[in-house]
Amino acid sequence: MSGILAGKRILVTGVLTESSIAFQAAKVAQNEGAEVILTGFGRLSLVERIAKRLPKPAPVIELDVSNQEHLDGLADKVREHLGDGVALDGIVHSIAFGPQGAFNFLEGTWEDVSTAVQISAYSYKSLAMALLPLMREGGSIVGLTFDAQIAWPKYDWMGVAKAALESTNRYLARDLGPKGIRCNLVSAGPIKSMAAKSIPGFEELADVWNHRAPIGWDLADPEPAGRGVVGLLSDFFPRTTGEIVHVDGGVHMMGA
Repeated sequence: MSGILAGKRILVTGVLTESSIAFQAAKVAQNEGAEVILTGFGRLSLVERIAKRLPKPAPVIELDVSNQEHLDGLADKVREHLGDGVALDGIVHSIAFGPQGAFNFLEGTWEDVSTAVQISAYSYKSLAMALLPLMREGGSIVGLTFDAQIAWPKYDWMGVAKAALESTNRYLARDLGPKGIRCNLVSAGPIKSMAAKSIPGFEELADVWNHRAPIGWDLADPEPAGRGVVGLLSDFFPRTTGEIVHVDGGVHMMGA
């Protein structure tokens, strides 16, 4: 099969519904020739059902990134699907979570904040390390962020967690570069997904895009961000690492 990911094997986390960026990344990756494996957390039956809606059904592995046993056994589970001696070429990290308390900056407790940082930022490193034995031939790791350069309404400690993710990406890029592994993030605009429903005041946050995206932005279309992820997974960015690519309709560069 031809395509910019022809012959590559990619693991995609965070697929919950067809409206997720992770689902679109998996779909575009398959259309571009990749073999895709998914991970799911919690409602595995839901993830397995959604996996059947991809162009080709994809296997689903259970993964809770806060569970060290899951991380320790991940490479072996992926190997079962790839076959012995077959390398993994790419990872998509689409994992973020903050307890409700994390969305109140002044009232958020350390318990709320530490959970948000562990799941949303530290897991980027822990996922990479869990799969490092399978990335013997180098490859690409791509995560998803929400522009952490500024303070957004209602986002609060999740914004801090995303800032931690963006810093983690740079350090991971530094340390994995000698192994031929690139680490980059896509900073996407807001999408009306399952994850968005857990953010108090999401509509107010998302409304910024209705007025400030010079090229326009569709809250119901995760495909542009999915395509950005696949571009970074491909060999078309062979010397790009530690980077944040904005797929947000241009909002990040607009002045007040």
